[in-house]
Amino acid sequence: MAATHSSRLEPASRSLLLETASEAIESQLERRNAVGPVEAALPAELREPRASFVTLTVAGELRGCCGTLEPRRPLAIDVWENARASAFGDPRFPPLGAREWRRVDLEVSVLSPLERVMVRSESELLARLVPGEHGLVLAWRGSRATFLPKVWEQLPDPSEFLGHLKRKAGWGAQFWAEDVEVWRYSTESAAAPGANRRP
Repeated sequence: MAATHSSRLEPASRSLLLETASEAIESQLERRNAVGPVEAALPAELREPRASFVTLTVAGELRGCCGTLEPRRPLAIDVWENARASAFGDPRFPPLGAREWRRVDLEVSVLSPLERVMVRSESELLARLVPGEHGLVLAWRGSRATFLPKVWEQLPDPSEFLGHLKRKAGWGAQFWAEDVEVWRYSTESAAAPGANRRP
């Protein structure tokens, strides 16, 4: 069975999510008192609870990525909060600066609902993955990690993809346990290159 797909966003809504993410970051850089999207003014599909990730890259290298896996607030507000977290709260990187922001490529990924994958072995999981399509969540005894579908671009081999994800969760690349929990999902993404950003 393929991963569950949600209905696609309207092009105007995709553009608005990119604008929302950009404004979340720019208003913080400029120290403006911005509180985020007004829910009542949003299109209906951006008021729906959805999960999202916001990814920042510079020259193809990751510069920040934060998000949510379960829907818990309106999509546009989720994107606003995740954009700020990616730029200023990702513990892997220092807070983004104004000069660097001009070179940042911005991507918003909206997640489909998570689909539980019932597997008893790593080989069974590998057989059910579709490279380039599935994002993956692994959880075991309080630890959890995910890779977005975009990570397949850097790790196209399923075994390598899974091994890196296990290391991200804090386990060894060869680790497996029968009670590992697995979910997969798809994403709909919109991107804005830094070259288009105002100087």
